[in-house]
Amino acid sequence: MQIFDKAVDLQSFLNSCRKNAQEVSLVPTMGGLHDGHLDLITRAEELADINVVSIFVNPTQFSKSEDFDTYPEVIANDIVLLEAKNVDVLFIPSVSEVYPDGMSTDYEVGDLGKILCGISRPSHFNGVAQVVKRLFEIVNPSYAVFGEKDYQQLLIIKSLVSHLDLAVDIHSISTKRDEDGLAKSTRNQYLTKKDRSLAPNLFEQLTKLKILIINDEPIELSRQQAFNNLSNLFQVEYLEVLDANNLKQITTNTKEIIIISAIRLAETRLIDNIVFRRSNV
Repeated sequence: MQIFDKAVDLQSFLNSCRKNAQEVSLVPTMGGLHDGHLDLITRAEELADINVVSIFVNPTQFSKSEDFDTYPEVIANDIVLLEAKNVDVLFIPSVSEVYPDGMSTDYEVGDLGKILCGISRPSHFNGVAQVVKRLFEIVNPSYAVFGEKDYQQLLIIKSLVSHLDLAVDIHSISTKRDEDGLAKSTRNQYLTKKDRSLAPNLFEQLTKLKILIINDEPIELSRQQAFNNLSNLFQVEYLEVLDANNLKQITTNTKEIIIISAIRLAETRLIDNIVFRRSNV
C-alpha cells in the first residue's frame, strides 16, 4: 500500500495509473475504521483497478460544540486494516493540503441540508459537501463509495455530483450492523457499557415501525408510538417516515420509504435508518 500526504504526489501516481488504462475508486473516511468501512472498500475494489482510501477528519463539518478535538484518531490501527484489505493507496492529507486557500466555501447544499440532521447541525452538510468536492478534485475518481447509514449525506453527495456535473459514479453500501442490530459507527466506542446495552433499541423500534407500516397500520399513529417508545430510553432528535428518494413527505404513490432517526445517549449521537418498498403501491 502506498501512502501519500501531498495531493501533488498522489495525483502524479494516479495519472500514471490512468495512462495504463486503470480506473480509480475512492472511499472517503475520517478514520477509526470498522467493518462497515471495510465493506465500502470491498465494493470499491470491485469497481476499479486502483482503490484510494482517504483519512481526513474534516473540521468544516463540525460545529464548535461537537467532538472535532476528540474524534478518534487511530491511524496505526487503520493502516493495519487497510493493508490487510490490500488497499492500493492511502491518502492522509493535512488541513492545509485539503484547503490551501482556506476553509471558507460558497457551496450551499440547499433545503436537503436543512432538515433532519441539518436542524441540529446547521453547517454540517455544507462542510461535508465542501470536503467531498475537494477530495473529488484531488483524486478524480471514476467511482466513489459511501455508506447508507448516513443516508441524508448520501443524497446530498449525489445532488452535489449532479449539480456540478462531476464525472464520478456514486455507489452505496447497506448499513453494517453488530449482531444485536446496532449500526456500526466510529462513535460507538464513546458508549458506556450501560449505554451500549441500550443502543440496539433504536434499530429494534425502527424495525417494529416498518412492520406496522407494511401491515397498513396508520403511519403517523405508528410513528408517534415508536417516537414515544424511543423517548423512554433516549433523547430523540427526530424520527420520521419519508420518501426515500428525496426525504420529502410520503404520498399515496410513494414506493420507497425510509424510516430515519437520530438519538442521543448521554453525549453520543447515533443515527440509523431502514429503507423498504411498499408492496401495495
